[in-house]
Amino acid sequence: MLLPSVFTNDFTNDDFFDDFFNAPARRSYMPTASMKCDVKELDQSYQIDMQLPGYDKDDIEVSVDKGYLTVSASHKENKEDKEDGKYIRKECFTGSCQRSFYVGDAVKGEDIGAAFTNGILSLTVPKAEALPQNETKQLVHIEG
Repeated sequence: MLLPSVFTNDFTNDDFFDDFFNAPARRSYMPTASMKCDVKELDQSYQIDMQLPGYDKDDIEVSVDKGYLTVSASHKENKEDKEDGKYIRKECFTGSCQRSFYVGDAVKGEDIGAAFTNGILSLTVPKAEALPQNETKQLVHIEG
């Protein structure tokens, strides 16, 4: 990952590098990379804090299916912005993204606590012993 420099260099500020580093092949990882998270292990549970700036609670779905906790988020591009002019640079992600974590077959949707505040989705996933696999997908209610 490149970090900003305190030194300036006109050679590296050229648009050529912007075009190169924004190539479609490099953009393919953006949806997953935009779902940054911290996972903390506690005595009885795991705490997952996921950054979802720009999303509303209604844009987010949290589900548990076959031992996998999946967070999906999607929002659409504002069509009104297109009529006002053309973007010179567009770095804000619009679209859908998804991230999954294996939490074990014993964890059910109703066992998971979820809250969404100030662009941070906080999930509390209890630690559990292995039980028979749960065959149906279950949605998790998000508070906030």
